[in-house]
Amino acid sequence: MDNKPNGLIILTILDGWGHSEKIKGNAIKLAYTPTIDRLWNNFSHTLLSASGKDVGLPKNQMGNSEVGHTTIGAGRIINQDLVRIEKSINNGVFFTNKKIHDICKEIHEDQSKLHIIGLCSDGGVHSHINHLKAILDIIKKYKVITCLHLITDGRDTEPKAAKKFIQDIIKKIKDHAHISICSISGRYYSMDRDCRWSRTEKAYQILTEDTIQINNNNNYLDIIQNYYEQGISDEFIPPTKINIGKVTDNDGLIFFNFRPDRIRQLLHSFAKDNFKGFITRKIKNLKIITFTNYDSNIKVPIIFPPQENKNFLGQIISKHGLKQLRIAETEKYAHVTYFFNGGTEEPFPGEDRELIPSPKVETYDLSPEMSAKQITQSVIQALDKNIYNLIVINYANPDMIGHTGKLQATIKSINIIDQCINKLFNKIKHIPESTLIITADHGNADYMLDKNHKPCKSHSTNPVPFLMIQDSNKEKFNHINLKPNGSLADIAPTILKILNLSIPKEMNGNSLIIESSMHNNKKISQANCILKSKS
Repeated sequence: MDNKPNGLIILTILDGWGHSEKIKGNAIKLAYTPTIDRLWNNFSHTLLSASGKDVGLPKNQMGNSEVGHTTIGAGRIINQDLVRIEKSINNGVFFTNKKIHDICKEIHEDQSKLHIIGLCSDGGVHSHINHLKAILDIIKKYKVITCLHLITDGRDTEPKAAKKFIQDIIKKIKDHAHISICSISGRYYSMDRDCRWSRTEKAYQILTEDTIQINNNNNYLDIIQNYYEQGISDEFIPPTKINIGKVTDNDGLIFFNFRPDRIRQLLHSFAKDNFKGFITRKIKNLKIITFTNYDSNIKVPIIFPPQENKNFLGQIISKHGLKQLRIAETEKYAHVTYFFNGGTEEPFPGEDRELIPSPKVETYDLSPEMSAKQITQSVIQALDKNIYNLIVINYANPDMIGHTGKLQATIKSINIIDQCINKLFNKIKHIPESTLIITADHGNADYMLDKNHKPCKSHSTNPVPFLMIQDSNKEKFNHINLKPNGSLADIAPTILKILNLSIPKEMNGNSLIIESSMHNNKKISQANCILKSKS
């Protein structure tokens, strides 16, 4: 039986804020962060692993926002979709998948076309080229006309790596005339998640329109090189039709991204009833399958159905009748809601959500402040209500600006985050029994120059900070020791420990708090209260 919950916790996730002592190319070290530096020096802190096996990914695989928020909310290590899919390929189960074979059989019987759509890279964040190769190994046997619509990366990989991946696929399909690359498109267009429908529309038109001119250069690598010479990197390659192969009646579509958030808009344009993002074509009897669940409201076969997840942090808070708030801007809203809740779309009872719109700019280096100040103001207003036991905040800036590769803009964004943390701290220190936790989901802004001193847009495998601020009006009065060598899976158990709630058996993470220091801190606090009463 749990005792009365203790106070309020503000879990602040600085998206893409890794920890590294290196200075060169490290926007965090190069920024002016007096608040976070002071808090780090005066309050309990440790470092957490946010990549590889510690978050359910392959060894040395960089973490990402989906995995990070899922692991934080779960309080356990969950085998992520990348691991599940790779395991099924390695043990051969993938090649017997009935859903893939069924769509191939239907396409063969209808004498129609199969379209394979997804991000073609080895980044491992949204997809993996090995998964595409495994699909090709299956469909080769059916001899159906197959159109590959490949999305170029440049964000989770080096900015100009597409030629290597396209060359790999060319070799794979070399002796199979029924399979061809029909279009390429940078992820900027095909994988928007911020309802910038004009981008998604351009990608959709390449897949469906006759009027789009075909690039008659059959050398795919030359096409990409031409874009490079124009200063266009992989992420921003315009949707380009290379061969005839539009989506028509009775065709089949396989979406092979395993992470849903950035491919969902393109799926919606084909599969959502009453779609209103832009004008779409009436295509009859489309057969669509997806690697994972992109949207519970879109009823299509799923090759890897969701794993059963229960007793996530948000659910535990709700079960105890406590109030919680999730707040983020558009770019990270799904992460503090859907992913944090283990893939649950609907809020738990007592869970409030606030969405702050992200600024409408072409790239976020043009607006490094994003919506951080508005988020901070909304949190302060929520604190004034005095109704919440848990508030989960995401600041998107370090990740989203870091992904632009623009170091100076990222430094500016870090400066702004520090200012926001200062406002939060000054508010929270006047709230009794409050705990401010500052952490991150993965690294990014900490590693913006690669080993060749070129801009790096991808995530890092560096650990992330975990900073816990209690008795915030007593700086240098820190008596709670935190364990070293923890991971993101340890955050939820730590929060439940502070709230005096039982940790469910499903959580295999551990509280980061060293018990003896917590008891000593309580005794010291009680002693101070006695001294105050006598004075």
